[in-house]
Amino acid sequence: MYKNVKMNEFENAMSQGDVNVLDVREVYEFEEGHIPNSINVPTSSFMSHMHLIDKSKHYYIICLTGARSQMVTKYLDQQGYDVTNVMGGLIVYQGDIEE
Repeated sequence: MYKNVKMNEFENAMSQGDVNVLDVREVYEFEEGHIPNSINVPTSSFMSHMHLIDKSKHYYIICLTGARSQMVTKYLDQQGYDVTNVMGGLIVYQGDIEE
């Protein structure tokens, strides 16, 4: 069963050190602003980007509101990946954003 974290827990993890973030929003959304060093793996073309995900690492999955990230997190968990869904999404994220 995959994990969920609230935004404050995710932001705390970000402040503690290096974390792996998969942003599953579409490319145009990602280009408008994203968490620094996050990897864009759009939901609409997710399967063609699976090669970007290292099964030996833990990933936080995020989108705009938490709906797409929950769907992707559930799928990756079923495939044996170590993933955590970030509830609330970027709409409630208070940290740094880069374009």
